Amino acid sequence: MESLDPGALRADARRNRDRIRAAAVEVFRDRGLSAPLEDIAAAAHVSKATVFNRFGGRAGLIDAVIDEVGAQELLDVIERARAVDDTEERIRWYVVALRDLQYRLSAVNGVILRQVPGSRELMELCSQGERFHDELAAQGVASGVLAETFEPEDFHALAIETALVLEQRGRPPRPGYDRRTTFLLDGIARSARPGRPDRHASRDGSGERTDPGDEA
Repeated sequence: MESLDPGALRADARRNRDRIRAAAVEVFRDRGLSAPLEDIAAAAHVSKATVFNRFGGRAGLIDAVIDEVGAQELLDVIERARAVDDTEERIRWYVVALRDLQYRLSAVNGVILRQVPGSRELMELCSQGERFHDELAAQGVASGVLAETFEPEDFHALAIETALVLEQRGRPPRPGYDRRTTFLLDGIARSARPGRPDRHASRDGSGERTDPGDEA
């Protein structure tokens, strides 16, 4: 029987792992964390068994690529929101930026919905988001921007409801989605006034969509 070169096997295994990672990033970002592993395997030109052999299943695969499928973007939104000095502007910027991210990256909704509780990296990311919601709600209530009855769970619920709609019904036309973001902001911010200019809104006066990521 012909012997196999261990070095060649290791190189082949590395190539398979790299192809699986690249395919997972593309599929998860576009179709969410619940996308079939068979589709990832097909995109990587390997068998589903190879995906399990290399990563141990969905949770292990998500742990390996989560930074590339939305974690860094989500953490960046949190840190940039923290850098906004005014409490009301911080809340408004965060809500707009989070909803923009949820619209663009399906994987972010999988994180918010805790779709893969076996992924340690995903669950830690959820915990960081919840801690920020605790912080943001406390600041909003203390400053009078949010109603005294507003709870951190209300931020969680708003994000979850958006995630569920996007997961179950797909992306609606962007103009309507951005319009409803404005309605949402005007509903939760006590000091919001009709017609108030909002430099953080998804659309500026010219009608062109403004990406929250363009803000410093």
